[in-house]
Amino acid sequence: MGAAVTDWSTETICLDGASQDLDSLALAIYESVCRTEFNAPGFCLVNVGPNIGSVAFRQLMVDLKGKMAAIHEKATGNTLIYISAARFDQQNSTKPHLDGGPDESLIMLGYEPSEIESEIEISDYTRSAADLGISPKEFMAHHNPMFRSGHESLRPYATRIPCFSHVNFQILIINNSSAAFDGKSWQGTLHTATMPAPDESKRRVINSMMIASAPIGTPDSISAAELLDFINTALVRRRGYDKTHLEDDT
Repeated sequence: MGAAVTDWSTETICLDGASQDLDSLALAIYESVCRTEFNAPGFCLVNVGPNIGSVAFRQLMVDLKGKMAAIHEKATGNTLIYISAARFDQQNSTKPHLDGGPDESLIMLGYEPSEIESEIEISDYTRSAADLGISPKEFMAHHNPMFRSGHESLRPYATRIPCFSHVNFQILIINNSSAAFDGKSWQGTLHTATMPAPDESKRRVINSMMIASAPIGTPDSISAAELLDFINTALVRRRGYDKTHLEDDT
């Protein structure tokens, strides 16, 4: 069963953001990412091309979240709320991991064009947990992929995203959940990024939003002013360094 996770077609996980209207794109993302079974990848990548511009790109991310919230409300009676929104330069390679968040959450990562090449891999840890007969949280406790043995056990469940390109604006949407498998709750994945040649003189800008499923009426964890600043700011924080940069976002 585990090996089949590598069989997702490129068409399933790689979406053309320039050829679909916003409603169709949001639905395609939702169906790929917000899974409650293992018949969908739990992630997808949207290629927006090289020319959209940073501010318009971040506005697109916010607009997609709004469309996905409407779909989620219709499907479940719950909505989607913002947990965080941030902008940073990250050039450190990572091991398969969850970003800390609610049990049912997703992350939307907006990659801007960069000279820094990288590879992205997604590991279906909740499917591995189900195959082992344990919960996702038990899997992370006993098969932690931050350690080599845990990392190796996830190999049959790993998918390298073949369409990831450092020259385009791209949105990677990942199911970041840790909920137990019950046929109703979101089933999450782990993500990892590899940078073969980081370079402090260059940028690898990521716009990151964490989004969670919550009852309708639950307030966002960030204010409207903070979200507006996320869309329009020229500030970029460098992860792992106490540095903040200004850039031209025109």
